[in-house]
Amino acid sequence: MLAGVVVALSTALAAAAPPPRSAVTGSSAVLVRITIPGESTISLGELAWPGNTTSDVQSFQYPDDGSIVSVGRSRATVSAQPGEAAAAQAFAEVIVLSLFDGEVDAGRVTASTTAGASARSAGGSAAGSAVEGLRALGQSVSSTPGTSVSLGGWGSLTVLADTSGQRAAPAAAQGAIVALRIRLSADHGGLPAGSEIVVSGAQATAVALRPAPPAAPGTPPRPRPRPAPVQPSVPSAPEASDAGDTVPGGPVLVPPEVSARLSAGGYVFPIYGTVSFGDSFGGPRPTVRGGWHHGEDIFAPLGAPVLAVADGTLHTIGFNRLGGYRLWLRDDAGNEFYYAHLSAYSPLAVEGKRVEAGDVIGFVGDTGDADGGSPHLHFEIHPAGMLGLGYDGVVAPYPILLAWRRADDISFAAARVYVPTGGATSLPPPGAVLLQADDIASTSGLVPGALEAALRD
Repeated sequence: MLAGVVVALSTALAAAAPPPRSAVTGSSAVLVRITIPGESTISLGELAWPGNTTSDVQSFQYPDDGSIVSVGRSRATVSAQPGEAAAAQAFAEVIVLSLFDGEVDAGRVTASTTAGASARSAGGSAAGSAVEGLRALGQSVSSTPGTSVSLGGWGSLTVLADTSGQRAAPAAAQGAIVALRIRLSADHGGLPAGSEIVVSGAQATAVALRPAPPAAPGTPPRPRPRPAPVQPSVPSAPEASDAGDTVPGGPVLVPPEVSARLSAGGYVFPIYGTVSFGDSFGGPRPTVRGGWHHGEDIFAPLGAPVLAVADGTLHTIGFNRLGGYRLWLRDDAGNEFYYAHLSAYSPLAVEGKRVEAGDVIGFVGDTGDADGGSPHLHFEIHPAGMLGLGYDGVVAPYPILLAWRRADDISFAAARVYVPTGGATSLPPPGAVLLQADDIASTSGLVPGALEAALRD
């Protein structure tokens, strides 16, 4: 091995660490932090929900000549949703990194964490984190989580130190990771021994709130509070099943950047990427009220981005027995769109949140009664003019989805509605029988005798 390059290598993973008992739902991130003994900490992109939630920096250098840290671009975001079903996420990414005038460099350093907790389960993950193109003292360094290398005689480098963990009671979880950490054991590059450089750190913590205690025997049950509708004058399509088993919220993931084709009318296909779907509207579904399929199943890879089909407002976000993680979107015309079986939500999936067509609002999954099957999105269209029919006020999505795939517009009236068959729904016998009819639409009553002649014929 050449003198001065990496002289030791180990891959000891950091121990999992459940959140402390005092933890609350929240998230934080940092792009670059330089800690110098006896001096103020120098940091870039230090975020903590809910105070500051995003950071996007084109370049950063410290000191001015970039001899210690130089960054080409960086971005970070954090979000959280407290409640009985709590969720949080944090993301930090640095692109084109150079430390100590190129002694350590990397193409991309990403920390991505999520956490979720409810009465049913709790879990935290940093699986989306990665370090790409890492080199130290002229040699490539493995990006395996927990890798640690010695930097000559002046310091050490640790890659993807993951300390995510969870606990059962009370349910809580955290996703926590530092993508890159350098500790100095000797003076080097203008920093004294004991200094530390952190690049891309993220932590997300979810703590499930305890449900309200049950009422005392003999006390009438208190109704479950429901969010106030965003547009009270517009009726909402009801759920496919009773909402008594509904839990608000759910897991949250960082959305990718996507670019979707919008129709001239401002609509977009609900999934980004490769999909397949047929025309199963109206097919038998014994577990659904009415016994028939009210939408279309659009099959796609697990985790494929799910998009808002129009500008509008999100509502009724959370888990229920049939739909799994689901949500509704109400567009500006009052039409309602139902998305079900999601694997997770994006940070935009917040009750009453305003979104634009093409925004990522969730991810394809197999939750609810789709558990164990092929990942897909169950998608329904409830036109505003049919909301008075309740959950059955729905049209077949198939021709509309075909048009949106081509970025074309199509009237919701062009799609068929479900008409049940069978003796119970047959029409009553007519009260009169029409024996003959003539079309008088072309006959003008302004011509003397024309109308009388038509009536005599």
